Amino acid sequence: MSRTLILSALSAVMVALGGYLYLTASQSVNQTLSQPLMAASAQEAGSTDTAPADAGEEAAVEVIEMVMGDEGAPITVIEYASFTCPHCARFHEEVYHDLVTNYVDTGHIRFIMREVYFDRYGLWAGMVARCGGPLRYFGISEMIMEEQREWVQGEPAEVAANLRRLGLRAGLTNEALDACLTNNDMAQAMVTLSQEQAEADEVQGTPSFVINGEMYSNMSYAAFSEVLDGLLAEIEG
Repeated sequence: MSRTLILSALSAVMVALGGYLYLTASQSVNQTLSQPLMAASAQEAGSTDTAPADAGEEAAVEVIEMVMGDEGAPITVIEYASFTCPHCARFHEEVYHDLVTNYVDTGHIRFIMREVYFDRYGLWAGMVARCGGPLRYFGISEMIMEEQREWVQGEPAEVAANLRRLGLRAGLTNEALDACLTNNDMAQAMVTLSQEQAEADEVQGTPSFVINGEMYSNMSYAAFSEVLDGLLAEIEG
């Protein structure tokens, strides 16, 4: 996917988010949650009846970098992935687990996952994955990747319900999911950071990997292992 297309997709995500907020609000029985969501949808439609969010609050939103492995590992691997990308799901099915077992768990690499949003469903999935915090993030992400073919099916309301059920199976509560999935400021911050990171590393498609500062495209486990072993030999030699 070209850089121009990435930026176009990212710029459209917040418009799509309004649809999710409307769906969540209409399905929730908690009026204290649904009222702000309807106001948010009105703002996206151009209404001036609601006051803008406090600028200080927006500035305070932090998107946590999701990291796994030893901080002092000699190799850092950054994966750029979209939760709706079939190639990303295949990587997580065929390569990721061996990578974690043989390189992360052994202290050889520090692994960072950065989300890329090409569509609204990918953003919603990212919000669910992050809802459990850093300790649960990678486990929930794996569930989302493994079941990608199932949860992406259907109309937006069905996809939203699918992701909610997945979050509940992962141990999240309805209350936690409501709070995460209706957080406009966090969603905007996620999209902004994703765009900045993708631009900085000149990401052209997903999955892509930055290994000790050098960009690589999608690889088999054998190719990945060859790169990592070569770097380790240089470092240790």
